[in-house]
Amino acid sequence: MEEKQSMEENYSVAGEGLHVVRNHKDTVFRMIYKDRTKLLELYNALNGTDYEDAAELEVCTLENAIYMGMKNDVSFLFDSEMNLYEHQSTFNPNMPLRDLMYAAKQLEKYMAEDTLYSSKLVKIPVPRFVVFYNGTEKQPERRVLKLSDAYEKKVASPELELKVLMLNINQGNNRKLMQRCKTLKEYCQFVECIRKYAATMEIAEAVDRAVTECIKKNILADFLTKQRAEVVAVSIFEYNEEEELKKIRAAEFSVGREAGYEEGEAVGKAAGEVVGKAESVLELLEDLGEIPKELRERILSESNLPVLKQWLKAAAKSESLQAFLDQAGILDLD
Repeated sequence: MEEKQSMEENYSVAGEGLHVVRNHKDTVFRMIYKDRTKLLELYNALNGTDYEDAAELEVCTLENAIYMGMKNDVSFLFDSEMNLYEHQSTFNPNMPLRDLMYAAKQLEKYMAEDTLYSSKLVKIPVPRFVVFYNGTEKQPERRVLKLSDAYEKKVASPELELKVLMLNINQGNNRKLMQRCKTLKEYCQFVECIRKYAATMEIAEAVDRAVTECIKKNILADFLTKQRAEVVAVSIFEYNEEEELKKIRAAEFSVGREAGYEEGEAVGKAAGEVVGKAESVLELLEDLGEIPKELRERILSESNLPVLKQWLKAAAKSESLQAFLDQAGILDLD
């Protein structure tokens, strides 16, 4: 069994943004699907298969199940496929990049006995990436996240692509999947029960009440009965983590909005200075004669403040429009 990680969680402020520093630990989802029989049930439900021998599942882990701060909930080899399943209560658009990095490390481990420099083609398992989402933020029933969405430049046919299937498992979504996978359905019912009680009471009491109710209603009854203490502790942590992340995102939005206001004020101030300098240039030139329309438009369209300052000095020293044009190097009136 994997070594359990500390349940502590720290928050720090870097610059003007708030950042989360989390020590990873088990989740209820991971606890449930450590059972190979239940994991095979989930695999069959997703793929429309009817495999029966759970012993053929080969659970994959990296050292301490953590790589570069990422912890996949379930990673296993089966039927020539490398499956990475993850549960999330907060939407993360970076899952394709995270899974790419995780899969690369996993494949490096998988091919430890092979060489990539021979004339023989090295065979690898087919990667499959699935996220089970049950957060409170509204999301579609089914969504495909693509690595190419993160590319700074959009290309018609990305040469490197990775797709992650995100399934909304909140009640009312993906009903066929829930019918095929009783454990997943009951897990979602358990989470909904916690949220129901958490709306009116402290989280510790809400979780304990939810566990008791689910056992009575035969929802994950055997699992909850055997591992009640750990499930309660983990569920409290998960709920608090979700709530804290919501607060942090709200704080980051607030910080970003304030920074946006400040940036907007700075941009507005700079723009005002540009307009002011252009108008000053025109006022000085008007004393020298009628300003051609083309020249007026050219000056008003200039956004480079240093250039306008140079023109202002030239206008102040010039005795004619032609002299100004010569000094400014704009154009010839003729």
